[in-house]
Amino acid sequence: MALTKTPVCDFGKKAEEFKLKSIDNKLISLNDIVGEKATLIMFICNHCPYVKAILPRLVNDLAELKKIGINAVGISSNDVLNYPEDSYENMQKISQEEAFSFPYLFDESQQIAKAYDAICTPDFFGFNAALELQYRGRFDSTGRGKPSIHNERDLYEGMKLIAKTQKGPKEQISSIGCSIKWK
Repeated sequence: MALTKTPVCDFGKKAEEFKLKSIDNKLISLNDIVGEKATLIMFICNHCPYVKAILPRLVNDLAELKKIGINAVGISSNDVLNYPEDSYENMQKISQEEAFSFPYLFDESQQIAKAYDAICTPDFFGFNAALELQYRGRFDSTGRGKPSIHNERDLYEGMKLIAKTQKGPKEQISSIGCSIKWK
């Protein structure tokens, strides 16, 4: 496992188009998932301990954000030949086990991860209603540990701010996680 940090948010960068197969075997495009007030595109996977550690909290936060007009999508881009735990079948399994309320898409060619310059899992891209990047930071201050009463919910609060003002927080702390497993 190679620990990787995301770069600083490139404010205003436009979301890249995509059309990928969902775990329901449907093609889902960027236009299909755009939220009324904001959109979150997440590069996640099944095997990364950083993703596994936050998954229950992430699922809960995304359900809350959906109520205020923020849609989300998860994209898995890892090489499944060398990382079979990230296979399409296992994506279906984890989505069901964790009760994902968001589409989970398979980027088999890895072209979408490259278009977004995604580098790790999790890697979060928060866009305003105009699909301009406003957030690229960590999930929260806990990381892989158990949340304390002082846990800072960076992604949740950042996306709420975007929904309210269409601007992301000026200060953001990089996400950390496993590097994307390139072919």
